Amino acid sequence: MSRILVIEDESAIRRVLVKILSEENENYKVEEAEDGLMGLEAIKKDDFDLVLCDIKMPKMDGVEVLVAARKIKPEIPFIMISGHGDLDTAVNTMRLGAFDYISKPPDLNRLLTTVRNALDRKDLVVENKILKKKVSKNYEMIGESKEISVIKEMIEKVAPTDARVLITGSNGTGKELVAHWIHEKSERNANPLIEVNCAAIPSELIESELFGHVKGAFTSAVKDRAGKFEAANNGTIFLDEIGDMSLSAQAKVLRALQENKISRVGSDKDIKVDVRVVAATNKDLKKEIESGRFREDLYHRLAVILIKVPALNDRRDDIPLLIKHFSEKIAAEHGTAPKTFSAKAIDLLKGYDWTGNIRELRNVVERLIILGGNEVTEEDVKSFASK
Repeated sequence: MSRILVIEDESAIRRVLVKILSEENENYKVEEAEDGLMGLEAIKKDDFDLVLCDIKMPKMDGVEVLVAARKIKPEIPFIMISGHGDLDTAVNTMRLGAFDYISKPPDLNRLLTTVRNALDRKDLVVENKILKKKVSKNYEMIGESKEISVIKEMIEKVAPTDARVLITGSNGTGKELVAHWIHEKSERNANPLIEVNCAAIPSELIESELFGHVKGAFTSAVKDRAGKFEAANNGTIFLDEIGDMSLSAQAKVLRALQENKISRVGSDKDIKVDVRVVAATNKDLKKEIESGRFREDLYHRLAVILIKVPALNDRRDDIPLLIKHFSEKIAAEHGTAPKTFSAKAIDLLKGYDWTGNIRELRNVVERLIILGGNEVTEEDVKSFASK
């Protein structure tokens, strides 16, 4: 059932609109308000899928209603109702966020088509929000320990800024989750997060991967190709395992950070980029600097904000929550019901030395779900998860 609110001070036009919409579709529940103030109060109290709002009204005009409503419920589409003298104002309301406008007296076909399109758009917006929440769950940070709470608080403060972040921690601790949370809570979240694993790309190809190349720059460069920095324009680039990046590539990254410019391999043409850089490493970069393998000036450019992700051994209180989370996620992937773990099984797992951190714990939980009983017991842990 789609709830539609008609805000119109002329009772004759209001009755016509309500009658047309009610008779058009039995799934339309149409409500009415006779002025702008009443309409805005109704919007505050109830959830509507669409608002039809007159522009010229006493007490509060339609433009004021639109602006106020978008501050409290920006997802509601507005169709403005304009008199012949209000067309310029009606067009301006679309710049303010209105979906469309119709003129008085309303043309039946145009009215119904506009209403259907507005409701379809509302459904699409809701679906996109649900999808975004589902995507976000893939990068959920599980834990209530002091160590994780500190990181979450830092992310809340840092994410809305454009400050560069350097994430440190052992392999498998979840550094990429921190990067995703920073991006999703930032003002750039409508634009891409581009991930680059610097350790997985051969040193001779890393510059081409990051900055792109022009045709003929090297033997296999058969056409121009944009790099990751260009792909991340207006978004975020996540340079994972940056401690493995070659010194020549480090120099180019430093220039990109200093000047907001890059140049493709084989070209001297500058390309402006607006990219937030989040980097991660499992290495001690200060030791890498001392040994000449990492540029100190790049380190200071990257490490505006430092976030150290703790090892699982340092946050053992989170292990029961992680086990429950992985059990539910793995069960969903396998199409089975989640398994429970006995208290003794959980205590035994809490006592293990998790050198592989969260990644290792997830693998062990999956193994126990596949090989253990309906309830994973202490004996299952001893048999299938021995360390």
